[in-house]
Amino acid sequence: MSNEDTTPLISKTAFNCPHCGAYTTQHWYQLVADSYSEEHRTPTIPTPEMVEEFRTAREIDRETKNSLLEWGGKMLSGKPFFESNNASLYSRPVVQNCNLSKCYNCKELSIWIYDQIVYPNTKIDVHPNNDLPENIRSLFEEAREIVDSSPKGAAALLRLSVQYLCKELGESGKNIDKDIASLVGKGLNPLVQQALDVVRVIGNESVHPGEIDLNDNKEIAVKLFGLVNLICEQMISHPKQVQELYGSLPESKREGIEQRNAKAKGDQ
Repeated sequence: MSNEDTTPLISKTAFNCPHCGAYTTQHWYQLVADSYSEEHRTPTIPTPEMVEEFRTAREIDRETKNSLLEWGGKMLSGKPFFESNNASLYSRPVVQNCNLSKCYNCKELSIWIYDQIVYPNTKIDVHPNNDLPENIRSLFEEAREIVDSSPKGAAALLRLSVQYLCKELGESGKNIDKDIASLVGKGLNPLVQQALDVVRVIGNESVHPGEIDLNDNKEIAVKLFGLVNLICEQMISHPKQVQELYGSLPESKREGIEQRNAKAKGDQ
């Protein structure tokens, strides 16, 4: 198996595409600038209603209509694309520090400013647990979007996610140390507790969740992604799965189990 680094870099002609993930050839393009005319001084951004007007317009010939509909559809997708233009480029200035790469496999464009991809958003390949509450999933996804450009910001969001998760599980959500201790008493896996405490102690313990810790880096942020999912799996997903399985038992069987448990408590 090849040990070649497949990370997207502006100095490469092949890397893992940020769109489709395939390791393949990337074609590079420079950009030229063309000012808008006095008649149209701002960019033209079509709306769905405008495109629909193209579709229903009777005064437009079929070839022009098809061209407008194709252009409108591409514009509404929000993705960059190439549009052929036969006008001379000699008088147009080249845009520096802004380049495009086009994937040989999926044909999608990526936009680079200096040496960083600004489109598409490159998210870390860690997805939130499906059982995470919506407000925590939102923080998790935001952290995924910024972890490369701001690992300290991502770590702050993930620490806040842990705090919210503790609150979701019935804790105060104010003191993570006390919350962890309480969760351990409720059955939190001791290994998860140890991992939480490692991340809590790394850096400055006096930093409150949601605040920037100058000692945080991408490695710590990546660990926090996993921790949020681990706590959710241990404290939400597993109990939910057991309850669903238990609920699928015939009612007569569940009544028998409840009677057995009640008798056992009475015998104590």
